[in-house]
Amino acid sequence: MMTIRLSLVLLLTMLSALFLPVGGDAGGEDPPASPTWIPLWEKGAPGAKGEAPGDTPGVRYYPAPAERATGAAIIVCPGGGYRNLAAHEGPDVALWLNQLGISALVLQYRLGPTYQHPAMLQDVQRAVRLTRARAGEWKIDPRRIGVMGFSAGGHLASTAATWFDEGTEGAADPVERMSSRPDLAILCYPVITMHPPSGHAGSRRNLLGENPTPELLDRLSSERQVTSRTPPTFLFHTADDAPVPVENSLLFAAALRRANVPYELHVYQSGRHGVGLAKDHPTLGSWPGLLASWLRSHGFTR
Repeated sequence: MMTIRLSLVLLLTMLSALFLPVGGDAGGEDPPASPTWIPLWEKGAPGAKGEAPGDTPGVRYYPAPAERATGAAIIVCPGGGYRNLAAHEGPDVALWLNQLGISALVLQYRLGPTYQHPAMLQDVQRAVRLTRARAGEWKIDPRRIGVMGFSAGGHLASTAATWFDEGTEGAADPVERMSSRPDLAILCYPVITMHPPSGHAGSRRNLLGENPTPELLDRLSSERQVTSRTPPTFLFHTADDAPVPVENSLLFAAALRRANVPYELHVYQSGRHGVGLAKDHPTLGSWPGLLASWLRSHGFTR
């Protein structure tokens, strides 16, 4: 009888071992580490109206896993009409970039109506400068720093790609000595123009106020600011996007072509605005793979 009991215990132990998940986690992999919050300015942003979270722009830093890291980094600008930040266009995108070996920084930029231009531009430019300034610490190649944006965040990324400078030599703040020019741009169903009929009225109002001057509308219409120094750009849109018409991407692509800037444009026949990574969409779900191939061609991933 004792022998039978021992045999039964041994059998149950062996069977239990077969069904224990590797690493003790039913998911099979350890969850990703929490991102590090980094304010863009240690002593407060220029023009800050307080010290609340909405007054404190910063980035959440998602370093690429060491075994995959390529040395490239991309600053991610979520959309939200310059009124809020879309949750599905931030951390999910950062973790997807990490899988490609790219470090990601999700930008929390200031928003309307509390803030208006140039606060948002200052924030994205500072994020580029900060990433360059800390490139050695973060093991990032300062010549492989990109910007990526969705919808209104795409407009912000496009302004980073068209409004930039080489930094201020001799500035007391070493971050301000860095160039704010990104090395490439990724614009996903972006707001580009501020002019009717294709401009997005809500983004324009939150960015520029109720009655912007014609000159300001021109300056913030990114298709009018493209030059030969605008970095290579990837664009994706859907032809029946109602809130942000496809003409926005078409206008920017045409401007890039005139300036002889390399670009890749993908227009899908159909799909709603704001799809993010479109993980569950049978057609739009292919766009991240197209982007991955384009990033590989520019040396951002292997």
